[in-house]
Formats: sequence, structure tokens, C-alpha cells
Amino acid sequence: MTRYWVVGGEYQDTQFDQPAPGTAVRRFGPYDSREDAKAKWQELAWSTVDNAHARFRIEAEKDQSPQSFWVVGGSYRDTSFREPASGKEQWFGPFESYDEAKAEWQKRAWATVDDAMSRFRIEILNGTERPKGA
Repeated sequence: MTRYWVVGGEYQDTQFDQPAPGTAVRRFGPYDSREDAKAKWQELAWSTVDNAHARFRIEAEKDQSPQSFWVVGGSYRDTSFREPASGKEQWFGPFESYDEAKAEWQKRAWATVDDAMSRFRIEILNGTERPKGA
């Protein structure tokens, strides 16, 4: 079964290559039908219609079985969230489902809610092995 994601956010320019400083590309979903994903895309597109640097797209998920979900992040040197303070991002997982990873992400995000230099995200990878260098 193909699942769909809505991906995007605010970018630093209209080339839509790099997220705006202090932001990250966001993923919404998964949706079981293209129609459901399109409804979310429309909601996001209309909510940002006056922002020329905002863009969202629908992506069909490729067959990635098995796949694993990881919570990645930690404390960073500044709010660009590009360079981890310790030199290495923290990886938590793997989790068998997006919902399990989301619960872990929420736990870590709320634990650091008052720390402007901390950020966590969910990564979806093929297999269950932790990526090299992570």
C-alpha cells in the first residue's frame, strides 16, 4: 500500500533548497490516500499563501520495508540547528512505528521546551540498524 506525506515549510529563498534559518522542513502524515494528503496540502498552502518563501509538496512513500523510525537531535551550538553542541547528534531508537517514535519525540521535546538550543526530529530509515556516524 502506498502512503503519502506532505513535506515543506518556509525556505530561505524561492529556490526552495534550504529551510529558513531556525526552521526545518516539516513532514505531515502518513496519509493512506492521495486525497487525504491533498486536503492537508491545501490547508498548509492556503495558510501560507502570502509567504513567497513557503512551499509544500506531496510525496508518495516508496516501498521501504522494513523501515525504522528514529528520534534525532539534542543540544546545538546555535539556533540554526546545524552543528550539535557535543559535535554529534543523539539518536534514539529504532522504533517500529511512527507513533512510537512520535511519543519519544514528544517526551524529549517537552523535556527541553525551555532550551532554545535544543531540537529533535523524527527520521525514517530503511532497516533497523543505526546509521554509521550517528
